[in-house]
Amino acid sequence: MKNVRLCYSCAMSDSSGSLKTILFALGANTAIAAAKAAAAVVTGSGAMFAEAIHSTADAGNQILLLLGVSRSRKPPSADAPLGYGKEIYFWSFIVALMLFSVGGLVSINEGLHKLQNPEPLSHPFIAIGVLVFAMFAEGAALRTCLQQVNKTRGSQPLWRWFRESRQSELIVIFGEDLAALVGLSLALAAITATLITGDPMYDALGSCAIGVLLVLVAILVGREVKELLVGQGVEPRVRAAMLQFLEAQPEINELFNLLTLHMGDDVMVAIKAEMSDPGSAVGVARTINAVEARFREAFPEVTWLFFEPDIKD
Repeated sequence: MKNVRLCYSCAMSDSSGSLKTILFALGANTAIAAAKAAAAVVTGSGAMFAEAIHSTADAGNQILLLLGVSRSRKPPSADAPLGYGKEIYFWSFIVALMLFSVGGLVSINEGLHKLQNPEPLSHPFIAIGVLVFAMFAEGAALRTCLQQVNKTRGSQPLWRWFRESRQSELIVIFGEDLAALVGLSLALAAITATLITGDPMYDALGSCAIGVLLVLVAILVGREVKELLVGQGVEPRVRAAMLQFLEAQPEINELFNLLTLHMGDDVMVAIKAEMSDPGSAVGVARTINAVEARFREAFPEVTWLFFEPDIKD
């Protein structure tokens, strides 16, 4: 049972850690957005303007995630008997749409405008200095996010974690931070090329490239969150641990079905199994209660547990 519990806990969410990650990203992006916006005004750089939009959108997205985390913790009600855990998925999906529209499309539009109406850069070294500062700040934010991700992904590669994770807020923050670092690299390359060649076309192309990057990241994040909105069970490795646990219980003769559903930090589980020598109806109830107690101890994130017994003939 100890090994099962360890396997499960490494894959489950840590809501306090996720909240810390969101707050850290919010603080970093707010400071970065202000610096980029000032640099964009001073230099007239389209790539810097695209990066300012990107960081401003990211800061707004983190506020939406905080709203989602808060609303997902509301207690169950008559209208929502299983709680409001899925609220975090809704707001994460809104964030993906914001990243696509405000971040990606606006940046592409700015780049196309600069291509049609090129303007020389002024004070490019200010832009470069701000970008270097932003890269350090975003690197620190990504490091904080990865620390939280590593608590849950175990030995999984990052791409597999991204595809299988049920923590939408971490998926969003990871996607944003990674896109931010790549976007900063693109902006730095574009401004440097413009500085060396004197051709503002490179700056405009940098803005377009940043926009395309944000659109791609938004599509990837939106796809993952959409699946959670529709309804996903626990991760495959967690389901395997649950099956292993149930099949090892002496009170269970045969396991017929195991259904799971993630609802934010909460998990619902439904089990149908044939019981071994339950005796009377009272005996069946006591047997189920004992199995359920051990199951909840091994898998503490299970909030809703439904057990349907089948008596052995």
